[in-house]
Amino acid sequence: MCASRSGEFEVLMGEPRGAEGTATETSPAMEPPVEEGGGEEGEDEEQEKVAVEQAIARERAAQKQLMAIEELVHTEKNYLKHLQLCTVTIRSNLQKLQPSLPDLDGMFQHIDEVIEVSGRLLSLLDQTHVATSDPKFLELLCNSFLSLSRDVESSYREYLANYSNITALENSYKQKEALWIELVKVVKSSAPEVNASTLTFFLVMPVQRIARYPLLLQTIQKHTDPQHPAYPLLEQTAKLAVDLNCRINEYKRFREVADKYKKTENLTIKDKIHRLSGHSIAKKTARLSQFIKHETGLVPQVKDEEFDSLAAFFYGLEKGITDLHENLEAFLCHLQRFLSCRPEEHDLDMEADKGALFSREIAVALRQWIYPSFERRLRTLVFKPLCSLRELLAGPRNLIRKRRDKLLDFEMLEDKANLSYEEQAVANTYRTMNALLLAELPEFNSRTLQLLWTTLGTFSCLLRDLASDMEQLANSFTQQLPHSFLENRAFWQWADGAVLEEAKKLESLCQSVQDELNGPIVQPLATQDQKRLRALMDKHGSEKLYQLTGPVVGTRDLDLTLSKGELVAVLNEMDTRGDRRRWLVDAGGPRGYVPASKLVRYHQAIQDPPPSPSPMTTSSSSSPRRHSYCPGASPTVSKAMPCFQVFAGYDFTARSSHELTLRSGEPVRVLEPHDKRGNPEWSLVEARGQRGYVPSNYLAMLPSVVASPTLPYH
Repeated sequence: MCASRSGEFEVLMGEPRGAEGTATETSPAMEPPVEEGGGEEGEDEEQEKVAVEQAIARERAAQKQLMAIEELVHTEKNYLKHLQLCTVTIRSNLQKLQPSLPDLDGMFQHIDEVIEVSGRLLSLLDQTHVATSDPKFLELLCNSFLSLSRDVESSYREYLANYSNITALENSYKQKEALWIELVKVVKSSAPEVNASTLTFFLVMPVQRIARYPLLLQTIQKHTDPQHPAYPLLEQTAKLAVDLNCRINEYKRFREVADKYKKTENLTIKDKIHRLSGHSIAKKTARLSQFIKHETGLVPQVKDEEFDSLAAFFYGLEKGITDLHENLEAFLCHLQRFLSCRPEEHDLDMEADKGALFSREIAVALRQWIYPSFERRLRTLVFKPLCSLRELLAGPRNLIRKRRDKLLDFEMLEDKANLSYEEQAVANTYRTMNALLLAELPEFNSRTLQLLWTTLGTFSCLLRDLASDMEQLANSFTQQLPHSFLENRAFWQWADGAVLEEAKKLESLCQSVQDELNGPIVQPLATQDQKRLRALMDKHGSEKLYQLTGPVVGTRDLDLTLSKGELVAVLNEMDTRGDRRRWLVDAGGPRGYVPASKLVRYHQAIQDPPPSPSPMTTSSSSSPRRHSYCPGASPTVSKAMPCFQVFAGYDFTARSSHELTLRSGEPVRVLEPHDKRGNPEWSLVEARGQRGYVPSNYLAMLPSVVASPTLPYH
């Protein structure tokens, strides 16, 4: 038994010989006749030799297969270890640098997903505790890779598409020498067992790893017996790894095209002129020519119904988001203005009943708690996400516009048989851009619509919460009011009557305010006030006389309390502290301070002016005319008498091009005291270099400064 096993081992080792040497050294008596069986024995020896060689080849293939499997698993563990070292230890140490590295998180973007999928692959291989030498391990490896194929593609394609940004960011660090030296020190001290001096030593590993998967799997497939039970699964896995790399490279190319054309550049006219060249002018001219041919029907336009529907849906979404953003911005602006108003801090002369007190308390609660909380939540949960969503629309919009330009270029090249290198690049750019939009625009539209609905739902919830808070606030006060116990019909009757009554009061108040505002600035004096006027004019002169445009209530020492229209003489245009907002005046007896903003220079209204070149009433008209002029009359002016000027007594707004807009108190020059038909109700006047008709009863003659005898009146 031992001799037979020894013989089998020797056969496997490639040294076939008989037991105890009898197979190679047979005696002549034992030799069979050559004539009868020599040929059959030679064939058997050849078959045995072939079988031995095949067994040796299978053994070597199995060893190489095992080595390839062990290499895949071992390198995957080292790969994951290095990535974790980079993202945990080195990253935490770099965050402690002062000054900090700008956009350090951008260096590690999407690498966490790569680490996560690599860790899941190793956990799937380790959880069954199957040794790598076990034939079942190959099946486990293939099933694990196939189950994670989608996650591998999604994580690696985003990382590889962003890798150019990583290298650009590291190059920006190199521009700052001191910062770069500190970065290298941190990398070396954090990973002394690894001969690394830069972050890209670690960050380039995912780029290299995804490309090694097909090579390792193809090596395993090469050394696996086609009769192996897991061979079809291994073949599928190796093909999938190749397809993964192809799709990732295609996605990376798509992203490069998208990043190139989706940028929004705010160029000035000068920058655009500097960019002009012969090539760009020729290209834009060719596009314009092709566009005109489409519009005139000379050349049929290529239509893609699928893309056109996607683009139309996108533009509809963009318009809705833009309108919502603008309306929400205006809403927040109005809300901020509302919060800036604080009527409860002022005495509004409201009746001191429960309703007025509760109204003030409700206004305080709304302004200090409810509305500020609503505004804060609205900005955080609705407005900011909507701003981000609106910014995201710029990239697809630019791609859609650029795709239209590239389509015009592609149409001009479509009929050509042989394309140059540049023309082929143009055609490939259009195909890539079109494929990218057809692949990603539906998902973008779907996600954008979902975000828009979520934003609107959040806005509705905030309005519902606001209404609930206001209802709760109102109920806490209305229960204390007498009308809260009324029946429904009686309550609404009371509410309608109260609203109508307050509306009438408000209308009356608005009318009185309007009458007050439209009243003339300077009013004729009563008989009892003329003595005070003469006394002040004799004592201080007409140039010191002022009239109050509104009531004044004294709030400080030496302040006067006066009524609207009272006359005063200004003694000093500032107080003792140099404040020019308070003037010292003589009120015909008491002296004190009044606000300068309440004073206006006094001009006396004269009903019957003395004969002069000033306006006069004509007797030729059937009805008396308010103002008229006698250009031929010579002026009669004394040194002591004031000169008179025509002013606008009321505000007047022109309703046609023949009329002239005037402001109350504005000086005017009367050209004709009637219109072209002789109607004295309208006067032709000149003010601010403009001429036009105004109602004659809107004009008033008021005294001006003391005139010189030689000064003619115009």
